[in-house]
Amino acid sequence: MRILCSILGVGVMGMAFLMGSFPDFERDVFPTSRGDLTITCIGHGTLMFDFEGMIIHVDPVSRYADYTQMPKADIVLVTHHHGDHLDDVAIKDLTKAGTAVVLAEKCLEQAKVEGAIIMVNGDVKTVQGIEIEAVPAYNIKHMRSGRNPFHPKGEGNGYIMTFGDKRVYVAGDTENTPEMKALKNIDVAFLPMNLPYTMTPEMVADAAKAFTPKVLYPYHYGDTDPSQLVSLLKATPEIDVRIRNLK
Repeated sequence: MRILCSILGVGVMGMAFLMGSFPDFERDVFPTSRGDLTITCIGHGTLMFDFEGMIIHVDPVSRYADYTQMPKADIVLVTHHHGDHLDDVAIKDLTKAGTAVVLAEKCLEQAKVEGAIIMVNGDVKTVQGIEIEAVPAYNIKHMRSGRNPFHPKGEGNGYIMTFGDKRVYVAGDTENTPEMKALKNIDVAFLPMNLPYTMTPEMVADAAKAFTPKVLYPYHYGDTDPSQLVSLLKATPEIDVRIRNLK
């Protein structure tokens, strides 16, 4: 479904984006108790949210979009410090007066961002009127040599954002952790599905069956065939699996 997001509040640059001057990113619109939420699927782990004229960019990376031409951010969320999620140039291109940049603490070792808001696992903060919860994102099974996890516990965040009566979970790089499986009342979830860094389709299906998001997007899936997840969840009709171009 390709639906243009609200023009309100995004300015001239945002209007040009919406009018088709930029790549035809896939977008979905979700009604909330406070108006529509538009989610733009940019690529890999990179997303954009438009809610009440507020623009939120998650893990903006310049290889997936020309951020000099994208709507400026009211909030930037970065899940962790790896280069396919943390890009100082993209953050700089998106920053305007008043932009809030929310980072996992590990990002400070390489991010050139002044005045960032640091969130650690378990934090809940209200940023620009949006409640944001930091969920642990880490590996349990998949390891580097020496049994070192690709994503050690405590270094990365997933984020739950509350938009009116809707809760959206962007998991970051993680596996099907106990913390993920214990989540409640998730309306939309983005779960990573690529090896060896995150989850197999079976692991994503296991997590989804545990916390039953109403809508599930596999993302960050690389060469993994997302149709495998559709097959694994075909007997779980309460979860709407949506495939978008988020390799």
